[in-house]
Amino acid sequence: MTECKKTLIALVGPTGVGKTDLSIEIAKYFNTQIISCDSRQIYREMRIGTAVPTDEQLNQVTHHFIHTHSVHDYFNSWQYEQQALELIDKLHGTTDNVLMTGGSMMYVDAVCKGIDDIPTISIDLRQKLLGIYEKDGLPPIIEKLQKLDPIFYEQVDLNNAKRVLHAVEVCMTAGVPYSSLRKNEHKDRGFRIIKIGLYRDRDELYKRINDRVDYMLASGLESEAKELLPLRHLNALNTVGYKEFFDYLNGKIDYEEAVRLIKRNTRRYAKKQMTWFRGDKDIVWFHPTKVNEVIDFLEQKKS
Repeated sequence: MTECKKTLIALVGPTGVGKTDLSIEIAKYFNTQIISCDSRQIYREMRIGTAVPTDEQLNQVTHHFIHTHSVHDYFNSWQYEQQALELIDKLHGTTDNVLMTGGSMMYVDAVCKGIDDIPTISIDLRQKLLGIYEKDGLPPIIEKLQKLDPIFYEQVDLNNAKRVLHAVEVCMTAGVPYSSLRKNEHKDRGFRIIKIGLYRDRDELYKRINDRVDYMLASGLESEAKELLPLRHLNALNTVGYKEFFDYLNGKIDYEEAVRLIKRNTRRYAKKQMTWFRGDKDIVWFHPTKVNEVIDFLEQKKS
């Protein structure tokens, strides 16, 4: 009997769809561990607003990349790719199957497809640019990007501080435009990848999102945001659920408007996620309640 090929199961889908519950069932069935692919759940200071799995859920299966970093840490998709691949290789030493789950599109692609080789950024340069950003905001960083790489300047979301800062770092380190280094080549991995996508009807998903926001509020999201208010300039906190409360706490909007915007912006993010994932033809879609169907499909693909 030949050895089963090493496999990474990637379970993806929009926020609030039900990835956590199904991922635990899959992990238990295959006797494996879960690699979180959520760019905000890695931050230990952000528990309530990022819908981190409960202690009960975390105790059922070993999870990785949950509360492993501080909001003060600089962490990007390239770093996630390197660390996640190292972990997958380690886990494959004891099991044929590893499960990765989350909805952060760039993190999913970083592991499954790979991202371009980018020069190592010096700590001094990173701190220098972060200092400018923290003192004067994004405008001077955006101005640098426009001069150094007008092509990427036209492509990037100029409100995404992390991506703008990273692009300027690369330009200044490599001495060439960031856009010239972006080849978007699909990298070969030493394991098979099976992608499962979860979906719900729009009304069903949106109700779950609204209910989850209400649960976060009841769990103390406002208090958590108050504690983090002095750190609101950090990129990690440019996150739905926090930035709206920061505006409320700063007197820009009232409480009811903050709650309305959190629900609306979360729904918009879910729509963005679905648009991204639907563009990946390797993803096979299931309703999250179809546990047996998902496991049967995985067994069939692995055979």
